[in-house]
Amino acid sequence: MSARHIFAAAVVVLLSNASWAIEPPWGKAQNLGEKRLLEKTTVCTDGKGHYFALSPNKDGPDHLFYGDGRTFVQVPLARYMSNTFLEPRFVDKGRNPSFRGMDMRVYSEVIIDREKGNCAVRCGERTIPYTFVESEKAGELLQAASFEVNPQKFVPYALLRDSKGIYYLVERGFHPEDEKRFRVSIGPKGNLKLQEMVNLVSDSEGQIFSTKKGDLRLVVDQQKPSMWIQNKKRLELRAVPVSENLPLIYNELGPYTGARLGTPCDDQ
Repeated sequence: MSARHIFAAAVVVLLSNASWAIEPPWGKAQNLGEKRLLEKTTVCTDGKGHYFALSPNKDGPDHLFYGDGRTFVQVPLARYMSNTFLEPRFVDKGRNPSFRGMDMRVYSEVIIDREKGNCAVRCGERTIPYTFVESEKAGELLQAASFEVNPQKFVPYALLRDSKGIYYLVERGFHPEDEKRFRVSIGPKGNLKLQEMVNLVSDSEGQIFSTKKGDLRLVVDQQKPSMWIQNKKRLELRAVPVSENLPLIYNELGPYTGARLGTPCDDQ
C-alpha cells in the first residue's frame, strides 16, 4: 500500500474563517442583483426548528447553509455538485465508491423537487422529509438571520496503527489559514486521547511531532514506515488510508463523537 494514501484529503476546503461571521451571497439585498439572488434562494424546513438554504451561484458552486432559522452555517459542497456534501457519519453502501475521485458512499445531499412540491435531506441511507418555506417568508427569515463559517476546526490527515490495535490519528486545520496547524490523538478504538505534542517538522516528506521534553515522538513519513519513538525504543506503524476509513474515524475512534460538522445531518 502506498504511504502517500495517508495524506488523502478528507473534505472540500471552505472559505476563510478569519471572522466567524460571513456575508451571505445576496449581501444585504440592496441592489437588483442581490434581491434576485435572495428570491432564487430556496429555504426548506423539517418543521422541528431545522432549516437549509440553497442559493444559486452563476459564477461557481452553489451555496448551502444549515441552521435553526436564526443562525446558519456554511456547508462545504462537493466538487461538481450543487447539493451534495461530505458526511462520513452516515454511509450509503449502494452509492458509487469512485465518482470523479470521490467515494459517494460517504456523501449526503439536500433534495429539491419543485415539480412534486417537496424537499428533503438524505443522510446516508435515510431520507428526512422537509417542506418549502414560502418565498416571502423565506426572504424575511434569511435577512434577519446571521451567517457563520462552518464550525469544523480539524479534519483527519493521517491515520496509523500498531500491531496491538493502538491508533495514531493526525489531524490538520479545516480552514485554509489553519492548514499548518496539527494535533495528534493516540489510543485504542473508541478511546483516543489528545496528546500534548508540537509539530517540529512539516514538509513534502512528512511530519514529526514531539512532546516538549522530546521523550515521545511521532514520525509520519511519506516514503518510509512511520514510527512511534519512546526514548530510544522505536515502534513501526502501519499506514491506514484516511479516505477509505472515514466512517471508522468519525464513528468509532472517538475524537469526533458528538462533534457538529455543520451539515444538515448534524441533528439526525
